[in-house]
Amino acid sequence: MTEAAVLTEIWRGPFMESVHHGHAVICDGSGDIVAAWGDPDAVVLPRSSAKMIQALPLITSGAADARGLSVEQLALACASHQGAPEHVDRVNRWLADLGLDDDALLCGPQVSRDTELKLAMIRAYESPCRVHNNCSGKHAGFLTLAQHLGAGPDYVDPDHPVQRDCLDAFETVTGRESPGFGIDGCSAPNFATTMHGMARAMAWFATAGERSDSMSNAAARLTEAMYAHPHLVAGEGRACTRLMRAAKEPVALKTGAEGYFIAILPKRGMGIAVKAADGATRAAECAIAALLVRLDVLDAEHPDVIAFLNPPIRNWDGLETGQIKPSPGLMA
Repeated sequence: MTEAAVLTEIWRGPFMESVHHGHAVICDGSGDIVAAWGDPDAVVLPRSSAKMIQALPLITSGAADARGLSVEQLALACASHQGAPEHVDRVNRWLADLGLDDDALLCGPQVSRDTELKLAMIRAYESPCRVHNNCSGKHAGFLTLAQHLGAGPDYVDPDHPVQRDCLDAFETVTGRESPGFGIDGCSAPNFATTMHGMARAMAWFATAGERSDSMSNAAARLTEAMYAHPHLVAGEGRACTRLMRAAKEPVALKTGAEGYFIAILPKRGMGIAVKAADGATRAAECAIAALLVRLDVLDAEHPDVIAFLNPPIRNWDGLETGQIKPSPGLMA
């Protein structure tokens, strides 16, 4: 087994103070590894980076078209959104169209990560709702699929038809049987695979437009929805949104908890998977930015790229005391 590689370095003045290890894999459309750091066979939970895979049955089942879901709703189905008004209002309308309300969501309440909305709710003594949860768009998609299948409301149960369909899709696009699952922060099963399997899945999404089967058509629609609406996939200030906007070509990016990140590159027919072994978000964001600069998808001098590729470290007095940098091996 290959050990984790250094992905990100933390510098304080002239000293490298600490490092983040992890794994990264780039695959081409055939599923072959183009480049890898660390262990391609490391078993991982991709967390929210798998949301576009979980959204595949929403389309392949016919549920999305039967309900007339918009491109924006497809983007929200793949999102880890900010819980800003633009996200909350859209999910609430989606639920209303299904004849449901906040209580139907099984993702749990979460404080909005939108500063203005969060402070306004605190001032008004309002408690966060389930719709504020960053996964509420994915769960609205689950509810849409459950209604279409005539299935029960406990759609996060691993034996529920919704989750069985998600597992089938996951194993199809990763090209391997999942060894199991963990329960995600939003209560849904999160299926495990290898780093290679996840990068292969993202390359499969990247080349979906070259195929005509129903699952590939669904993947192409979801990918296009993501890069058409980067503000819905994450939100203002977030890495997914800023880096998609900064890209020189259409690209779909998705973060996941515990230091996961993926990229879908339709123009290149490539997929990327990154995992920071210690779960550090800053490490995964830096590494994915570095790999996209390496492939000339991002300009290293773009301000929104610098914010994640080489962000300064400041002390409490605002003085710049250090910098986060990608490992030189990621950029070469």
